[in-house]
This record gives sequence, C-alpha cells and structure tokens, in this order.
Amino acid sequence: MRTSNDEGVLLYAFTCGYITLPMSFFLDGEPGKAKVPACVFLIDHPGGLVLFDTGFSDRFIGLEKGLGKIVDMPQGESIADRLRALDIDPAQIDYVINSHLHIDHAGGNALIPDATIIVQGPEWDFGMTGEDTAYDLQDFDTGQPVKRIAGDHDLFGDGTIVIFPTAGHTPGHQSVRVKTATGEAVLAADCCNMRRSLDEMHLPDHCYNVDQYRGSLEKLSQLRRNGARIFYGHDPDFWATIPQAQALDLGGPEAI
Repeated sequence: MRTSNDEGVLLYAFTCGYITLPMSFFLDGEPGKAKVPACVFLIDHPGGLVLFDTGFSDRFIGLEKGLGKIVDMPQGESIADRLRALDIDPAQIDYVINSHLHIDHAGGNALIPDATIIVQGPEWDFGMTGEDTAYDLQDFDTGQPVKRIAGDHDLFGDGTIVIFPTAGHTPGHQSVRVKTATGEAVLAADCCNMRRSLDEMHLPDHCYNVDQYRGSLEKLSQLRRNGARIFYGHDPDFWATIPQAQALDLGGPEAI
C-alpha cells in the first residue's frame, strides 16, 4: 500500500489493546477505574509509511497473570495484524514515531522490523535507565535504527508530518501534527489523556513534571483554537467516535 502523489497524506486509526487503570491515573481525583484503548495511527505519505505508536506487544495475548490482569490484548489486534488486514506487510513501514516508550505505546515496535524509530533523545535516555517500570527494554530496544531528535522535526520536509515535544508525562514525550487534504490532526498521546484533560486543564495524578505537562496542554489548546483536531490519548468515549482502519476525514463536523 502506498499513496500516489495526487492522493496526498492519509491518516488511519487502530486500537491495539486495552488497559484498565484507576481513573485518577488520567484525571486527578476522579473515582473508579477506566478501561482505555491503546491508540495507534498509520500515516500514509507519498514519501513513506509511518506509524505513530505501536500499542501493546503481542506477548500479552492470552496473558492472565502479572500485567495480564490489567492489559487486554485480543487476538488479531497487534499492530502487525492491523496492518496485514489492510494488505500492508509490517516490513513496509519506514518510520515509527514513538510518543514515548511506555509499554502501551512502544510494545509493538518489535513487530515492525525495518522501520527507523524516531524518539526524543531525553526519552530514549530515560527509558534506558530502568527508573520507571512502565518501560520495558524488550519492547523498544529491539534492534531497529533509532533516530534521536531534539525538539521539532519535520519528517519529510514538507510540513505534513511535524513532530513536536510535549514533555511532562515523561521527560521526552512528543506529539505529531498531521496535515491531510481534509484538515489537520494533532496526535497527542499521553500529554492529553482525555478531552476533559484539555477542556478543564485537568492533569493526571502523576506527572514526571507538572509544569511541563501543563505547558504541553496549553500548546494543544492553542492548536485546537487554530482549527486542529486533537486526538486524545486514552479517551474511550472519544475513541468510540473514530472510524477504525479507514482513511479519516478531518473536515467533517467537530466530534472531538
């Protein structure tokens, strides 16, 4: 699968597993628990195929102990399976942009063997320290070339896929602006867990750096005011409105 130049940039969404966590993990002070999706995106650009995050590893399929008690990874939902359902060989992917290297965002990296991994330098360095148990080397240190960037990065030099830092959740968290023929999307990941996170400037109960997290939300707020559609990182109600495995129309009625 590859678009021709006249088709421009296409954006696709996939669910690659779920995790159940206290609601306060996403919105500080909220009671109860939430089962949230691991959200993954394919960006089909005339210059190459790009993934934003890769969801959970297929090692969680059928796992009922340890992390398997909170991670639900159904058969057929790995990023490799999602791609094959679109007749894309995972080896065709040119780049993986990891928002950060937690297990629900980089778990499928090993399934994309020939891609270059793009990550902020501080994120890679922090993930390698082992200080945070939400990182697992078997998920992200998997042998592909790693391009460590610092700050903004225009992937193809044409303004259609622009990576920008959104630290706070982790030291090197990053998000992506994607411009398609129908509008601009911002793939926020965990710098903005839910729509309420942005509407209310409502932080989670844990942040690597609270000030950075708030600053990242303010950056997203400005982008939304300028007309971009924000794709929140772990909002099950929002995610239920997003068509799966088909090119997204960003020019329709505001549903986010």
